[in-house]
Amino acid sequence: MSSESKDSLAKQEKIVSMFDDIAGTYDVANRVMSMGVDIAWRKKACNLAFEYLGRDDVDMICDVACGTGDMMNYWSKQAKLNGIALDKIVGVDPSVGMVDVAKEKFKDFDFHISKATQIPFSDQSADIVSITYGIRNVMQRVEAFEEFNRVLTKDGLVVILEFMKNENPSFLGRIRDFYMNKILPKVGAFISKNKEAYEYLPNSIEGFLSKESMIKELDGAGFDLVYEKSFSMDISTLIIARKR
Repeated sequence: MSSESKDSLAKQEKIVSMFDDIAGTYDVANRVMSMGVDIAWRKKACNLAFEYLGRDDVDMICDVACGTGDMMNYWSKQAKLNGIALDKIVGVDPSVGMVDVAKEKFKDFDFHISKATQIPFSDQSADIVSITYGIRNVMQRVEAFEEFNRVLTKDGLVVILEFMKNENPSFLGRIRDFYMNKILPKVGAFISKNKEAYEYLPNSIEGFLSKESMIKELDGAGFDLVYEKSFSMDISTLIIARKR
């Protein structure tokens, strides 16, 4: 194994450990820091994905980096509201701590402890693969996109919600950056008692991709863009792409 691969593996393990540590307070911190506006972003992602998929019957949705299960719950609720017969929704996450919380919240959902690069399902088994505020934490991102492609059915969708790097921020974008860099870490640290974890968030965004770069990576992994938009002062970006 190369030194670069070893560094990537060590960093990935540290991130997983960090999420294990903050699992118990994650939901409260997330709601407070987003002021609840992330709920609208999540619902929009689900509704648009069902619209672009164009099917009344969906066999399986796989939510990667599922954390405490919130996005899985929105997939389930929005499927019912859209008249979609959703047979199965499964969550995949490498953090035992986060999944333990998810299992307590959603006893009827299926969860698997696994990395985004090693989804424990057969080829072409999922109609939708989603990852919500998690792709930024995946060190082997290209390999993960290739794995998403493998698991998706023909014309299946990958749905990504993420905090993207904004290389040319507007005035409102600079306000966002001030909030993310100065306010959010203090709020998160107060709630979770883990300062390092919430200092990681703004740092990881600054070192992350722009949405243009992510779209190129998805293209290279065999996906065609069908939708992209940033919301709320460009805080959150939604990307939906179809398996080519």
